Amino acid sequence: MNQVLLIEDEQNVADFIKIGLEEDGYKVFHAKDGFIAFEFLKKSSVSIVLLDILLPNINGLEICKKIRQDGFNELPILMLTALGSAENVVLGLDSGADDYLAKPFKLIELKARIRTLLRRKEYSSNAEPQNTYKFDDINLNDDTKEVSRAGTKVTLTSTEYRLLLMFMKNPLKVLSRTELLDEVWGINFDIGTNVVDVYVNYLRKKLQDKKVIHTVIGMGYVLKSE
Repeated sequence: MNQVLLIEDEQNVADFIKIGLEEDGYKVFHAKDGFIAFEFLKKSSVSIVLLDILLPNINGLEICKKIRQDGFNELPILMLTALGSAENVVLGLDSGADDYLAKPFKLIELKARIRTLLRRKEYSSNAEPQNTYKFDDINLNDDTKEVSRAGTKVTLTSTEYRLLLMFMKNPLKVLSRTELLDEVWGINFDIGTNVVDVYVNYLRKKLQDKKVIHTVIGMGYVLKSE
C-alpha cells in the first residue's frame, strides 16, 4: 500500500484530500507543519509527499529543501499551493519538488499527478541506466552526483546538475528551451520566463568555459566541442 505524507495546515483541505485518496486505497498521514512531517519521515516508509507552501513555522520551500538534504532524493514531492505564478512554480521546482499543482484543483487531477509520479519512481528504481557520462574533459557520475572538469571538481546546485545531465545524455543534439523545461524543471509548457537561459549561464560559469554549451539562435542549446 502506498503511504502518502500530506503536509497541509488547512484542515478542510487536508480532509478533502485524505478522504479522496483513501477511497483509492492510499494510506494518508496528515502533518500540519514541517516538524511533525520530519519526525514521521524518520520512522515511516513514505511513497510520496504532498506539500503546501504556506505553512506555519517552516514554509514548504524550506521543508522541500530539507527533505532533499536529509537524503530523500528519490522520494516524489508534489507541491500544492495557491501560489500558482510562473515564478512560484520555478521556486518550488528549484527547491527540489517533482511537480506542482495550483489550488484550487480537482481531486481527479491530483490523483492523476500522484499516479504519474509513482510510476516514474517505479520505473527509475527498476531501470538500469548508464551511470557515468563523459564529454570532452567533463565527467559526470550519476551515482555519486559528482562532476569534474579536467580533473577539478565542479560544485553544482541540484538544478544545475540536472541541466548538465540532460546535456551529457544528449551530446551534439540541439535541445530546445521547451525540452529543457520539461526534463529539468518538469514543466511541459512555456512559462514565459528566461529561467533556462539564466541557468545555462550559471552552468557555463561553473564549468569556466562558454565554448562547450553553445547557443543555437532561435532553437536552443547544444553541448559540443568548438
